Order: sequence, then C-alpha cells, then structure tokens
Amino acid sequence: MEEKGLQAVIFDLDGTLLDSMHVWEQVDQRFLRENRILPPAGISDRLKTMGIREAAAFFISEFALDMTPEQVIARIENLAAEEYRLRIPLKPGVLEVLDGLDARHIPYCIATATYDSLVEAALERLGIRHRFRFVLTCSQVGSTKAKPDIYLECARRLGHASREILVAEDALHAIETANSAGFFTFGVYEPTAAADWQRIREISGGWGMELTELLQYFI
Repeated sequence: MEEKGLQAVIFDLDGTLLDSMHVWEQVDQRFLRENRILPPAGISDRLKTMGIREAAAFFISEFALDMTPEQVIARIENLAAEEYRLRIPLKPGVLEVLDGLDARHIPYCIATATYDSLVEAALERLGIRHRFRFVLTCSQVGSTKAKPDIYLECARRLGHASREILVAEDALHAIETANSAGFFTFGVYEPTAAADWQRIREISGGWGMELTELLQYFI
C-alpha cells in the first residue's frame, strides 16, 4: 500500500494515547486479593487479549468465584474508575500528534476495549474528548480486538477503506487483527508489552518509540 494514500487514523486508547497499562495490572491483582486469591504469575498477560465479559467469565471459572459476570464487571470498573477520573496521564506526544493531524485535515477516532465510562471520564478530564470524530468500544461492537469488527466499523464511520487508514496500537494481538483486515498498522512502544516489541516491529507497517513518529506517514 502506498503510504501517501493514508487518509485517517484509528487510535487505540490504553497504552497508545493513555499511560494506563500499569493500572490494569494493579486492578487485576487487587480484585483477586480482595477475593482471597493470590494472583498467579502472568495473570495480566492472560487477560490482556480478553474483552470485558470474557475476562469476567474467566475470573469466575478459573477461580471458582461465587459472583455473576455483572458483579465482576462492576467491581473491576469501580476499582479502575478513580485512576481514570483523577490521575491517568496522556502518553508523551499525544497533543502534538493530534495537532499535526488537525493541521493536515486528517480525521481520527478511538477504538478501545476499555469500559465506556472510564474512556469518557479520562478523555473529558484531559480535555481531548471533543477532538475525536467518535469513540467506539468493543462492548458497543460486541466483539474483542481478536476480531476486526471494531476496526471495520470505525472505517465505515470514517468513510474510508481499510487500506486508507492507519491503526495505531501497542498490543501485538490487536496489530495482528488490524493487519488481517487490510489496515496500515503503526506499532507504538509500551513498556508493559516490551516482550512483544520485536514481533510488533516485524509485522507492523511502521513503528515508533514515540507516538509522534506516526506523523511521517501524513506529510
């Protein structure tokens, strides 16, 4: 695909725009500990590819919790809420990237697996919610990023073919999915996914240690 054909951007949220991945590791462990379960090694790695309901079902079946999926979902959302409402910052370079895209008249949106309420709380606090054409979550689409549905729906709403859209992601599985659907992928370095960084660089259309490096594709 010709890079000059790129006409829009789909941003992931956690680990791409927000410096929030460490929060989810803490939340997973807090949830298990308050249920008198010692968090197994690597539990967050097992959960990171799951959607909200899939993760809730996993917790219940794996740890024999006497809870409904709705109770698990509500509790985890509550544990993370304060961080999103009050503390989680943008990753370096986000405002520069949005300004650069605006100057080039490039539309952009967010595709995320995070809880709708947390997304809105963080973006409103940080003062950037209005800058995105729209925000689409996996729960709204009804599938995780293991399937391309969320990216394809974003493309439909943006009014561009997948080959004309750059997808910025920090997670290997999400990059693999976007690749399979014909998007141009840009891998963003995230310390909590350092073990996947070599593979991300191998399969992404482009990559950068900083988000600002994606602007080179919109000269």
